[in-house]
Amino acid sequence: MSVAMARAFDHLSLFSSVSISFLLAFLSCFETCYSFKAKHVNLSRSGTHWASAGATWYGSPEGAGSDGGSCGYGNAVSQPPFSSMITGIGPSLYKSGKECGACYQVKCIKRMHGSCSGRPMRVVITDFCPGGPCAAESAHFDLSGAAFGAMAIPGQDEKLRNAGVLRIRYARVACDYSGKTIAFHVDLGSNPNSFSVVVEFEEGDGDLAGVALKETSSEGSGKWRPMQQSWGAVWKLDAAYQLKPPFSIKLISQYSRQTLVAKNVIPDTWSPGSTYRSLVNYL
Repeated sequence: MSVAMARAFDHLSLFSSVSISFLLAFLSCFETCYSFKAKHVNLSRSGTHWASAGATWYGSPEGAGSDGGSCGYGNAVSQPPFSSMITGIGPSLYKSGKECGACYQVKCIKRMHGSCSGRPMRVVITDFCPGGPCAAESAHFDLSGAAFGAMAIPGQDEKLRNAGVLRIRYARVACDYSGKTIAFHVDLGSNPNSFSVVVEFEEGDGDLAGVALKETSSEGSGKWRPMQQSWGAVWKLDAAYQLKPPFSIKLISQYSRQTLVAKNVIPDTWSPGSTYRSLVNYL
């Protein structure tokens, strides 16, 4: 091999080593300096993927269906921000209460009924519809009277409700409560050793995959204790000792798995039946 060729190979080897070292350093810096992480898949506030479902309504014509429903929201369903725009849902979408709080847009169009406006209206899952068409169909919304009528052309809501049963279109969307923060309603059965709470008004996904509680001052300080879904939107922690408030509560959303912490949201002086508002929300 000639001297010139040998030098050429030496230069090529040196260039390759420098290039690889530079590439590794760049990737390391990119990961460390920019903390790159895969983005969560977020829901849109407007429906994009529409599907077909059946729809009925229940309760009073202008009302909120039932007083509370199986998710545990109580009379909050008739008050802002729910404002009676709620729905019971069949088993396929209720998922044993895991979808309590999820938001959907629903609409009916004129070829389905002459009084349909075609405008999408947002509703929140607050109740379960276990039988009849709710169980028979792949997707069924048992809407409040107010929500069912809201799909109508102005002034024709009663005529639409008189139809009784409709085919509608529906799409999963992000919940948007116009800046309202998440609230925690302490269940009436709570006591110092067993704490249950209803989580309300989660923006974004609306539904929850997990909830955890942390005491501020106790022998277990600094440890998150997972809560169990008791029923609907009610989450419960049964402790082997007297819990020491204040409590912080961590939420993990179901759809995008985003985590949010409401620090010291439950005060020392908490009482069953009280509602405590946090300073945080997902949007």
